Amino acid sequence: MSILDEPIHTLRGEETSLASFGGKAILAVNVASKCGLTPQYTGLEALQEKYSDKGFTVVGFPCNQFGAQEPGSAEEIETFCSTTYGVTFPMMEKIDVNGDDRHPIYAELTEVADSEGHSGDIRWNFEKFLIAPDGSVTRFSPMVTPEDPTLVGAIEASLPG
Repeated sequence: MSILDEPIHTLRGEETSLASFGGKAILAVNVASKCGLTPQYTGLEALQEKYSDKGFTVVGFPCNQFGAQEPGSAEEIETFCSTTYGVTFPMMEKIDVNGDDRHPIYAELTEVADSEGHSGDIRWNFEKFLIAPDGSVTRFSPMVTPEDPTLVGAIEASLPG
């Protein structure tokens, strides 16, 4: 089974998979509402607005594994993201990205190394994975901001068409 076919639920509890974004470049990001990096939501939403009509989407995966920085319910997360940061990109259910209960999507994503050679466990909130339409994956450290030219260039290079 492809990473795109792994079942997951949206933040609202609807069953889906990354395949529902058929043919788009996907930036998968483990997110949290109470983190020092939470302001990255602003840049992620800017990427969504700039590239969504060109075959791109950000997909947020709330996770409470780092400093308990995403303690809220699905409703609380949705309200926070929409009212504080105007998030319009899809948000999935809260999942584990590390450990025995790691979601299968992240079991596959974490096998990819970033530019510094780090593979394996997610290090912190806002680690980013660009999944190109051809299925190739590029990993970015949590400290790589959404505005970083390396990330933006990778997104632009992965846009379909």
